[in-house]
Amino acid sequence: MKKIIYLIAGLFIFSACETPCECEKSTSGFITDSDQSVMLGSDESIEIFKTIDAAWQSRDYETLKGLIADESTLRFEDGTFATNGEEFVEKIESDYQESIENGEEWAWVINYAFSVKPTKTEEGAPNERGEWVSAQFTSPRDEVWIEWYQIENGKLINWISAKSDPIKE
Repeated sequence: MKKIIYLIAGLFIFSACETPCECEKSTSGFITDSDQSVMLGSDESIEIFKTIDAAWQSRDYETLKGLIADESTLRFEDGTFATNGEEFVEKIESDYQESIENGEEWAWVINYAFSVKPTKTEEGAPNERGEWVSAQFTSPRDEVWIEWYQIENGKLINWISAKSDPIKE
């Protein structure tokens, strides 16, 4: 029994003396006209994105407005522009009403989402704020949406949406 205790104590002392690894962060890609590259973001940003999406799909506009920063930049695929949660929700509700009038289902499936962030610069570029989530969605009508969500301190500060209509045969 003493030997086991000495062995465990020895392993503990040995592992406690090991210096922590200063590992290099893995990056990939480039950002034009800068020295920046891109690295993976966090699951925290993905969770915020999922909360935004769930509130949007269920039309829980109060939750959605609470997740959008004031003075944000929100660009819809049709050229519409919003700068806060109230304007964003007005546009979404308008789109919802239009889809109902056209007999279309208000639904989509998330195909993927991942989080990235650019490396820091001395100047502090605007794209360095928070992290970016890229997500793709497919509608029941086979439309494809690709969106970018810039999330900082738990709030959406920048959003860009692009849409591709179904492939014509």
